[in-house]
Amino acid sequence: MVLLGFLTHKYRTALKRVDKVEKFLHNQQSWMPKRYTCPEIIAMTNHFQEKLGKGGFGSVYKGQFYSGHLIAVKMLDKSNFSAEDFINEVSTIGRIHHVNVVQLLGFCSEGSKRALVYEYMPNGSLDRHIFSKRLGEGQSVSWETLQEIAIGTARGIEYLHRGCDVCILHFDIKPHNILLDHNFVPKVSDFGLAKFHPRENDFVAVSTIRGTIGYIAPELISRNFGTVSCKSDVYSFGMLLLEMAGGRRNSDMRATRSSKAYFPSWVYDQLNKGGDLELQNVTEIESMIARKLCMIGLWCIQMKAVDRPSMTKVVEMLEANIEYLQMPPKPLFSSAHEQHISGKEIESGSSTEIESTEECSLYDSIV
Repeated sequence: MVLLGFLTHKYRTALKRVDKVEKFLHNQQSWMPKRYTCPEIIAMTNHFQEKLGKGGFGSVYKGQFYSGHLIAVKMLDKSNFSAEDFINEVSTIGRIHHVNVVQLLGFCSEGSKRALVYEYMPNGSLDRHIFSKRLGEGQSVSWETLQEIAIGTARGIEYLHRGCDVCILHFDIKPHNILLDHNFVPKVSDFGLAKFHPRENDFVAVSTIRGTIGYIAPELISRNFGTVSCKSDVYSFGMLLLEMAGGRRNSDMRATRSSKAYFPSWVYDQLNKGGDLELQNVTEIESMIARKLCMIGLWCIQMKAVDRPSMTKVVEMLEANIEYLQMPPKPLFSSAHEQHISGKEIESGSSTEIESTEECSLYDSIV
C-alpha cells in the first residue's frame, strides 16, 4: 500500500508538471517560436548523431533544418531542468530578437520530453577562447576581437535591461554563457535563471541565490550590500571582463604568488600604482585594451550595487578611449562571501540554495 501510494503521488506530481507546461504553451502560443514534435527533433539531429557538449541541464546536439540551416538542440534532463526552468527559458528568450542574444528557433514538449532549438554557434563559448592560454594553447583571439566581444556582450545585457517590454535580469552572466558565431559576434545565452521585473521597480525580490560561484553579486548573498537589481548582472559582467583581460579565472589558488591568487585585487593594485599587467608579447594598443577592460571591470564589481555603473554606462565606457576613464574606488576585495559557500549552501543568517553552479556551456565540447 505504501509503495502504491508513493507511485501514485509520483505520477500525479509528474502529470501536474506536464499540465503546467501545456497550460503555459497554450496561453502563450501567439508569440512563441515554432513547436516541433519528437520525431522532427530526431530527424533534425540525425538520431542525435553529433554531440556538441553536456551541461547541467542536458546534452546539446548539432542539427540541421530541412533548409540546410544549422542548429543546436538542447535535450533537457528532466531531473535537473524543471517545468519552471523550461517555462522560464521559453518565455524569456522566445520573445527576444537582438544581435547579441542567442535566438531560440523552436522547442519540443511532449510529456516529459523537452528540447530547445537554438541557432548554431560555430565558435563555441567564450571560456574556450579566453582560458585557452592557461592550457598552454595560447590566446585564440586577438585583443581587438576581445574588445569587440566585450562591447557586444554589454549591448546584449543592456538590451535585456532596457530594450524589452520588461526588464530581464539574467543572473548567470559568465564566459560559459557567452556564445560566439562564425564572426565571433557574442550572444548571451542560457536564460534558465532569468527573472522579469517591472521597469518602474528599482529592485527585484528573489527567494534563492541565483548564479554561479565566482560571478554572484554580493547583494544576492547578503542584503547588507544593497537590493537585487540590474546592478547584479553588472557585477557578473565585471568579473567576466577581468577574466577576459587576465586570461584566467579570477580566483586561482594555484597561482605562483599568493598576491595573484585573487586576480581583481592584484590588478587593482597594479593599475593604482601605474604598473603593467605582466602581459607577454603585446603591443601598446593591446596593453591599453587590457587595462581598459580591467578598469571597467573594477567599476562593475564595486561591493555596493549603487556604486556600480548601469549597463548603458558600461557600453559608453567600453566604446570610449581609456584617457577618459577614471580609476574606480578600491572595492572591498574579499572572496569571503564566495568562500562561505559550501556545496549548495551558504551562511548568511540562514542557509539558502544556489540554483546553478554549473561550469558547462551549451557548446562545452567545441574547440
